[in-house]
Amino acid sequence: MSQFLDKAKNFVAEKVVNIKKPEASFEDVDLKNVSRECVEYTSKVNVDNPYDHSIPICEISYTFKSAGRVIASGTMPDPGSLKASDKTLLEVPMKVPYGIMVSLAKDIGADWDIDYEAELGLTIDLPIIGNFTIPISRKGQIKLPTLSDIF
Repeated sequence: MSQFLDKAKNFVAEKVVNIKKPEASFEDVDLKNVSRECVEYTSKVNVDNPYDHSIPICEISYTFKSAGRVIASGTMPDPGSLKASDKTLLEVPMKVPYGIMVSLAKDIGADWDIDYEAELGLTIDLPIIGNFTIPISRKGQIKLPTLSDIF
């Protein structure tokens, strides 16, 4: 009887491992808004849902780094759900206080861009499996507008 249970456990474990899971990729990180309190960036994430039903997103956690330091982090609770058998574009806002931006002046002044590393954890609720987190990361540069770009 124990051999039968072991075979059943192995069969189920093998099937769960081979189940298709949603895949996510970074599309872009852009400067969205500048206000008196902070600078707001938006990261765009494209998620491909292989299932024929929508999947609820539990939360999106993010960490935004520049010059080796964390300049913004947080979570976005209940951002909606993934479309069935389709790609969903998610926008995750990240607010950076001006005090931190001033400390990045050396990096900005050198080449008039911000070198960044963005890490996101997309937690979704998969049937049978439960909560599943998809880690996503991207490194890049955000070019800042010059006076000639504005005028």
